[in-house]
Order: sequence, then structure tokens, then C-alpha cells
Amino acid sequence: MEDQNNPIDNNDFDPQELPMENSNSTETPSIEAQPLSSGLDMSFIKSIVDRTRSEVQKVIIGQDEILDQLMVAFFSGGHVLLEGTPGVAKTLIVKMLAKSFSINFGRIQFTPDLMPTDVIGVTVFNMKDSSFEFKKGPIFSNFILIDEINRAPAKTQAALFEVMEENQVTTDGQQYKIDFPLFIIATQNPIEQEGTYKLPEAQLDRFLLKLNIKYPSLEDEFQILKRYQSDFSQKTENDVNTVCSVEDLKKCTEIIEKVHINEELLRYIAKIIDGTRNNGDLFLGGSPRASLALMKTSKAMAAIKGRDFVTPDDIRDVSVAVLNHRLILSPEREMEGVTIDEVIADIIENIEVPR
Repeated sequence: MEDQNNPIDNNDFDPQELPMENSNSTETPSIEAQPLSSGLDMSFIKSIVDRTRSEVQKVIIGQDEILDQLMVAFFSGGHVLLEGTPGVAKTLIVKMLAKSFSINFGRIQFTPDLMPTDVIGVTVFNMKDSSFEFKKGPIFSNFILIDEINRAPAKTQAALFEVMEENQVTTDGQQYKIDFPLFIIATQNPIEQEGTYKLPEAQLDRFLLKLNIKYPSLEDEFQILKRYQSDFSQKTENDVNTVCSVEDLKKCTEIIEKVHINEELLRYIAKIIDGTRNNGDLFLGGSPRASLALMKTSKAMAAIKGRDFVTPDDIRDVSVAVLNHRLILSPEREMEGVTIDEVIADIIENIEVPR
């Protein structure tokens, strides 16, 4: 049972071939042209992804790439750090995505006075039977939005370490598992420094992806104004329907785990990560956790595109989001104004693509 004093809003939502190469050719087909007869029901995932897009786009205009990457992280079993300036719909896109899934949604507003027990829960004394009882905190939800994670101090941020890595909370020697699924999206504002606490590298590394929401294009901005000119209170949010259940999500995860990835592509991923560790522009490179993240998300990216096998494009599509928060620029390059994204692109550009 959740503590009513915790800073959270809980809402339970009710559910609702690529061509083969010419067989007479003596050349080895490229990886992109090798379909796999796996028997996986890729149409099932594609259907859920398409319907989710359709529902979220009732409210959100633009940000299609961000939405796809959020679903990639969700189906990969990871968590997301969502960064963007105020007013670009960070919170809104998360709420609409959660509403399209039939899972418990919780929101925690991180503030400077928030304590670890406000997040994970607290042990209290029950006077009726003279025993101690653990009151679960708001982290015991399935889809969790942590708003402005960098506004809470380090000790509160650290309360998320075990939850994000092991899907459990340990307190007073007891372990409490969190039911499947567990998906945490944390937002932060990159332009404010006062009253914020920078996330340590160990915390950042536990996020599968870091996504940066940019300003909408001119046309998208116009469409936003057009849609909401007579809907100041955004009543269109009520039109978003549930598209899948927990059982559907489990099936999607099981299918994605079986998506084929060629050994040459596994070596390609290893070369990318090794390239980050032997690059003069970087002070800190990627760990094995980064290579595993790149493999998982490339599988999920292939799946939401309707394929049962990974291509080099899938790996490149997720590489920046997987690596941009795990690497640290050398002081010299940082002073020169070089960005992490530029370094990642340069590393990938200099690695031969498998054929």
C-alpha cells in the first residue's frame, strides 16, 4: 500500500521481407539483405508500436523520433534520461505514452528537501500488533516519471541505484521486488545550474538512453497553435486510449530478445565501444554495460521497424542516445567546444561497416 504523503500521482489505466539477393549471384549477400526465418511474430510488435504512435500523436505534434526511442528503451527493459529546455513537452509525452499502456503510472517531483525514504518507502511501527511494517514508496509503480531529477541531492538520487539496476529495494535487510514492467523516465533541465545537483557518472550509466528534446520545427509549431487554439485546457489528452496490456508487453520483450544479430554486428558494436576507450578526445570511454545497451537497443530498434534481424543502421540509429551520457570529453576538447555527439559520430565514421 502506498504512503499517501508521498509526492506522487498514481493512475491505473484500464487496458484496452526484405528481398533476397539473386540466387545465381556468387557474391555474399549483405547483412541488410539477409532475412531470418525465425518464425517471430514481428507484426505483433509493429501493430502495438503503430497504435501507440497514433494515440500519443493525438496530443503530441512532432517528436516522432523521441517517441520511437522511448519505446525502444521500454521494450529493452531500460530507463531514460530526458533532457530539454522548459516547455518542450517532456512531461506531457511521458504521460501520454504511459496512458497508452495498461500499467500503473506514478510521478515523483524531485525537490531539494526530498529524502530517500520519500522515494523507496519507510519502515513504521504498527502499534496494533507491536510489529514493524514497511510502507512502500512511490517507486513501487510500473511506469515512473521522475520530474527534474537533478533538483534532489545526491543521497536521494542514490536511492534509485538498486531499483534501476536490479528492479528491487533493500531496506532493513529485506528485499522487495518490483513487478514487471519497471520503466523510469527522469527529466532534467540543462540550462539551470542554481538549486540543482549534477548526476554522478555511476547514476548516469544506469540510464539506458539519454534523449535530448529539441524545439519543434516552424511547421510543427504552427500545427501546435492550430490544434490548441480552441482547447486551452488540452482536453485532447482524454482522447488517448490504452493499446496494450502487461501480457502484451511481456510478449514484445520476449520477441525482441530473440531478434537475430549477426556475429559481425556484435564485433561492430565491440569496435565502437573499444573506439571510445582509445580516443584522445575522451577522458572516459564506454564500459561493457554500454556495449550491452547498444546490442539490446539495436534489437529493439529493428523490432519496431518490423524486422527480426539487426542491421548496421539500427546500431547507428541508437548509438548517440546510448553513449552520449556515458562518455566524458577530455578537458582540452571541452574547452575547444567539441561535443560528445561529434566525437561519437567521428568514431563510428572511422569504423568499417560490416557487409
